[in-house]
Amino acid sequence: MQNSSGIKDKVVVITGASSGIGEATALLLAERGAKVVLGARGPNRLKALAARIADAGGEVAYAPTDVKRREDVTNLVKLACQRYREVDVLVNNAGIMPVSPLDDLRVEDWEEMIDVNIKGLLYGIAAALPVFRKQGFGHFVNTASTAGHKTVPNQSVYSGTKFAVRAISEGLRQEAGDKLRVTIISPGFVRTNFTDSVTNPEVKAKLAESRDKFAMPPDAIARAIAFAIEQPADIDVNEIILRPTAQI
Repeated sequence: MQNSSGIKDKVVVITGASSGIGEATALLLAERGAKVVLGARGPNRLKALAARIADAGGEVAYAPTDVKRREDVTNLVKLACQRYREVDVLVNNAGIMPVSPLDDLRVEDWEEMIDVNIKGLLYGIAAALPVFRKQGFGHFVNTASTAGHKTVPNQSVYSGTKFAVRAISEGLRQEAGDKLRVTIISPGFVRTNFTDSVTNPEVKAKLAESRDKFAMPPDAIARAIAFAIEQPADIDVNEIILRPTAQI
């Protein structure tokens, strides 16, 4: 049976959970009494995070998860159902941004962004939607970006994937009916390791400089996610956009 509001005892599945926004969200929700089920590609970081949560008295399960593989995402949601018998929330958070000018023709980077940012989201929906329908409740929290509102040079493909996240999420919200909730989280610059995947050295240096100058800590986004989750079941926070005050 669904918890009508609050975070305590809710079962929350998080992709991209081992670093950045995913890690901060896992820690905050576990601290507030959620049972967290974590998926990410890096097994060592995932295991360390799970141990940290368990050591602090939190309830946690995890499985190595590459959102480019549909079966990985399906298995993560199955793990949550097996361990805790239901899923209250799926945080579709895994994302990458190897941005570059289109002239660079980094086609493999484009494909990777589409596979992770769009198809990974869709695999999450495919895994959780039947579970939510059967339960009669459920909440999708999908990480988009301010780049899903505004396109700038060098970020056109990344921006395109985040516009897609918002479009798919809004369509899902309209189809979901009165039992399911859908929230889009659109962060601006966040202090994470997102520059690791940027292959163009000039773009990478510029992004790192902006990040180090004014980016938000990941727990700012975690608090926004917690706010959306803790609302009563009949209240759907459709989208939260948050930027550092210094970001244009």
